[in-house]
Amino acid sequence: MFRSATFKLTMWYLAIAMAISLLFSVALYHVTTQELSRGLDSESQSLQTQFPVFDNYRGFGFQPKPYFEDSAHRILLRLVLFNFIVLFGAGFASYFLAKKTLEPIEAAHEQQKRFTADVSHELRTPLTAIKMESEVALLNDKSSSKELKDTIKSNLEEVSKLDSLINNLLRLTRLEADELQQNFTKNKTSDIIKEAKSKVDKIANNKDIKIDILVHDAEIYGDKDSLVQLVVILLDNAIKYSPVKSHIEIKSKYTDKYVTITIKDEGKGIAPNDLEHVFDRFYRADASRFKDDSTGYGLGLSIAKMIADIHDGSITITSKLDKGTTVSIQLTKA
Repeated sequence: MFRSATFKLTMWYLAIAMAISLLFSVALYHVTTQELSRGLDSESQSLQTQFPVFDNYRGFGFQPKPYFEDSAHRILLRLVLFNFIVLFGAGFASYFLAKKTLEPIEAAHEQQKRFTADVSHELRTPLTAIKMESEVALLNDKSSSKELKDTIKSNLEEVSKLDSLINNLLRLTRLEADELQQNFTKNKTSDIIKEAKSKVDKIANNKDIKIDILVHDAEIYGDKDSLVQLVVILLDNAIKYSPVKSHIEIKSKYTDKYVTITIKDEGKGIAPNDLEHVFDRFYRADASRFKDDSTGYGLGLSIAKMIADIHDGSITITSKLDKGTTVSIQLTKA
């Protein structure tokens, strides 16, 4: 599709370039020949005025017409040659420009295709589980009340996963719309961290994980809800992959220009070959990292990075297997 589009766009660029070149050539030929004719007529009249004898002897007289026709022919040939050069030069330039014009569109199209395929795959998994469990329960006439309740409970868990996936996809759409910058205000680091912690306290308590906070307060310019969500995503990941009765540490510090929030856990860690992909949509590391919890869809860190990018910030991750992970968020100080 894009090869055809590149060819068509090249033809359009080339047609525009040649149209301009031809119009310029026609105008130049017209103006040049007019000036040449006027100049030759002027020289002819001047010669006849100075040397009247030539007017009586035409064989020796100055006749401008042959000179004019020869010069006009030479000008025409040079303009034709010039347009051939323009044709070849503009052809290469048009193709290069067409490719450059379509490259970001093609990249976005390919990304959208991959995104659609990934979403379809991720939606199909829980839907298939719901369908299979429901069919098994319906086909088994001897299913007990407890078995039916377990099936419904399992289906509700899958529905909850779907709801989480759809909500994350909607967040991605809103973030890509770049609408958050309209809501930027000054926010205290301590307020963001405390609110984020309150949202994950329940799941941390379920695993008897203690979250320690050490905040050097400063102000960040941004959308508060999104910044809270950013910290929540990272805390949720830290809790999810940390062992029972472990510790998670949140620190913040600031310089003249930046505020840095660091979240350190004692979890399973991330393999070096997975670190470079953790921000990719729907990317999930090897199965060993997820053996205790496979409810994620690999969208959390993608959303976190987009939030940081919109705030002109950055996220860096360092990790060692079986020793833990440290995530640092650097944001511009207000």
